[in-house]
Amino acid sequence: MKRRVILMGPPGGGKGTQAKSLSAAMDIPHISTGDMLRAARREGTELGKKADAFISAGQLVPDELVNGIVAERLSGEKNGYLLDGYPRTVAQADALEAAGEKVDAVILIDVPDENLVARIVGRLSCGQCGAVFHKVTMPPKVAGKCDVCGADLVQRPDDKEEVVRERLKAYHAQTQPLVDYYRQRGVLFAIQGDAPVNDVFEAIRKVLEF
Repeated sequence: MKRRVILMGPPGGGKGTQAKSLSAAMDIPHISTGDMLRAARREGTELGKKADAFISAGQLVPDELVNGIVAERLSGEKNGYLLDGYPRTVAQADALEAAGEKVDAVILIDVPDENLVARIVGRLSCGQCGAVFHKVTMPPKVAGKCDVCGADLVQRPDDKEEVVRERLKAYHAQTQPLVDYYRQRGVLFAIQGDAPVNDVFEAIRKVLEF
């Protein structure tokens, strides 16, 4: 059975972790907008060439091109897909529907903002090997030092509290109209994402019935 699923969630909400597990369990590809754009450029499709001109110039790819690339990419998926990062607007959701892609379920991983702030602000990254730690939930063995390579751990600029709060504000402003759009269509399922990772996965599995 073809399953067409959209995964939505705030920055730091664990969407990427769930997407990997769901993709493997359901045997459907996890597709992000970035992946689609890169594939279209790499394959040199007509739409990919047009998108490349904007990306190379450091500009955002216009909606009509993104919509075309998404439709082109999804039409080849016979078993379905897990869509991440698209649609971002109601106009894009309309375009997806117009392309004949009737979505079966939209999973919204919901996490309270204060939990997200604590989760993201506590992250520490190794500038040398890229390993990630957390001040509270996964501290390094030696404070400020990477367990893997011993290099200094740093807080990424976009993990600072004021930046995180701005990102969350932008996320809510952008996402709420989509939440309403899919709720009205009866395909939106909100899952509490501040539970343990396995519990979140089980909650999603029950909704999708696989």
